[in-house]
Amino acid sequence: MSDIELAIIGGSGLYDMEALQDVEEISVSTPFGTPSDAIITGTLHGRRLAFLPRHGRGHILTPSEVPYRANIFALKMLGVKYIVAVSACGSLRLDYAPGHIVIPDQLYDNTKGLRDSTFFGDGLAAHISVADPFSPELSAALADAVKAADGRMHKGGTFITVEGPRFSTRGESRTYRNWSMDIIGMTTSPEAFLAAEAEIAYAVMAHITDYDVWHESEEPVTVEMVMETLKKNAQLAQETISQLVQNMKHWAGDFPAHHALQYALITDRDAIPPETKKKLAPIVGNYL
Repeated sequence: MSDIELAIIGGSGLYDMEALQDVEEISVSTPFGTPSDAIITGTLHGRRLAFLPRHGRGHILTPSEVPYRANIFALKMLGVKYIVAVSACGSLRLDYAPGHIVIPDQLYDNTKGLRDSTFFGDGLAAHISVADPFSPELSAALADAVKAADGRMHKGGTFITVEGPRFSTRGESRTYRNWSMDIIGMTTSPEAFLAAEAEIAYAVMAHITDYDVWHESEEPVTVEMVMETLKKNAQLAQETISQLVQNMKHWAGDFPAHHALQYALITDRDAIPPETKKKLAPIVGNYL
């Protein structure tokens, strides 16, 4: 077990921080395959952090191809207790404008069932509660860090995850607005749910890059639009991470997310296959 408690999942440039010291790469093998890329570790304000490029360096994986289970399991194997996911998102409401940051508190999964979304199966069933899919404690700390970094930030909102890799039609975008969705992206499901199963507190720093395609007077979302906004916000993301780490002694603690499986495992213990117990030991070992 390492001393890495906080991990950042996001773009491949987030770890290019001048203050990050003792940078190393770690290759991790998991029962669920290989993560998106090697995990970059470094020391910031005296604490070891892990950075995982969600789409691989060079952005080589589509949202559907990201090995979400391997990514989360690898971070669990490193001892990670908190994950901040940095994501590019479209806005489905006027006041969440491009350039702003949203810390959502709810999640709607509208993917197509193509992604492996649970660690369980193979003789071990679990039904985890995800009524609040983002850790309120970590989300609050993240919001404070964005504010300290002088970011224009909104707390709360429902984040809808779509399959991608294409962007929405106008009909879809208008429908999501009618469903009272607030922001839209392609990677938070099943990432958030797997983090919950791994008992890792998880929060999202959503960078608003566009108005999707519902806004009649704004240009429809394009890759160029997304990348330009992310480039402008890169410094803000790095400063937010720095603020979060600097104040970690004030917010880090034992959160409900760290005990999410306490009542979730439903299978009779004697009926669980030994190979499944072994495979999932980093996640369920405390309960078996």
